[in-house]
Formats: sequence, structure tokens, C-alpha cells
Amino acid sequence: MSKQIKACILGDYSHPDWHPFDPIDKELTSILSDSMTVDCTENYDSLASEQIRDYDLFISYADKWKTAVTPEQTAGLLSFVSNGGGLVVIHCGISLQKRPELCHMIGAKFTGHPPYRSIDIELTAPDHEILKGVEGFTINDEPYQFDHDPYTDRTVLLEYEHEGSKVQAAWAHEYGLGRIVYLMPGHDVGPFQIPAYRTIIKQSCDWVLRKS
Repeated sequence: MSKQIKACILGDYSHPDWHPFDPIDKELTSILSDSMTVDCTENYDSLASEQIRDYDLFISYADKWKTAVTPEQTAGLLSFVSNGGGLVVIHCGISLQKRPELCHMIGAKFTGHPPYRSIDIELTAPDHEILKGVEGFTINDEPYQFDHDPYTDRTVLLEYEHEGSKVQAAWAHEYGLGRIVYLMPGHDVGPFQIPAYRTIIKQSCDWVLRKS
């Protein structure tokens, strides 16, 4: 009998800064629940070693911009990924960057965004396993922008155009024995209802879990 894959999704129900976890939690659960057990939580202690070790996959939709996670929570996530765990960071989940160690692990720092608008998402690595069977799509979202860690050997998956320049909207890389994907779309529920993006989320999770 095969082992049941367990996923933990972290977001903020009670006091989000900008991005309420409900109804995003329901969309992510519906994408993943056919292939794994999914727990949704706003308890940041889920990052700590004694809790995160129960999971195979961790998804951050954390909306925690003003305060950093604790050293124990930071160490738990670093250890989880470096020892082979899968991490998918979606939109505001990059707020974990408040801890420099996690910023480095994710591979970039969020620097701001122009106003919410329509964004045409282009595939930059169409042969990658995460983008199998997917074509470009259009979302209404916050066009996040980043400073990228020059030492992270990432594969850029998605881009969009802003003022004549290409901006990275998703990337994938390895960290120790683990794998990480960052996906920019997700300010509100809209992108999570687009079939192409739902496929990308599912295949990102498969990739970090080495299921493909």
C-alpha cells in the first residue's frame, strides 16, 4: 500500500495584511485533494520542525509582511526543504522573506507592484514538466516585481511584460535535497479558477514531490 501524501497550506484567516486565506484555501484544496491529504492552517508553528516533519509538501500563502516568523519556524522550514521536502510559494506567500534566510531559499525578494490590472502570462520554459499541456493565459492580478538572488540557479517558468521589459512571474529550483516553486498569480480567487493555472499549481506540487 502506497504512502498517503500529506500537504500543509499556510495562510491567514483571522488577521491577514492584504490577502485573506478564505476562499483561496478551498480552491487549493480542490486542486490537490484527489491526490493527497490537505491540511489548511493559519498556525505558523506548522513551520516548526516537530510539526512540518509530518508533511511531504508545504504551500505558503502566508500574508505576514510586518513581522518575521520565529527562529524556530525559520529553522523548521529550512530543514524541511534542505532534507528533501517540497515547497510551493504562491503570491503573498513570499512574505516569508522577512527572514533573510527564507528570502535566500525562495530565491527572490518582493519589491512592490504596480496597480492591479490585466496581465498576459507567457510561458518561458514550455518543455518543463510543470508546464506540460499548458498554454499562456490572462489574469487580473497584482503584477508583483522582485529582486532576484544572483546565486540561485532557477528555471524561469512564466513571465509578463511591464513597460517594455519582461518580469519573472514563476520559477523553480532545487535547494539542498528539496525543490521549490514560486508562482506569482493569486491576489484573489480569480486566477485559481483558470484551468491553465490550476494545472500549473498541481504540476508544481508534483514536481517538488518528484512525482512526475
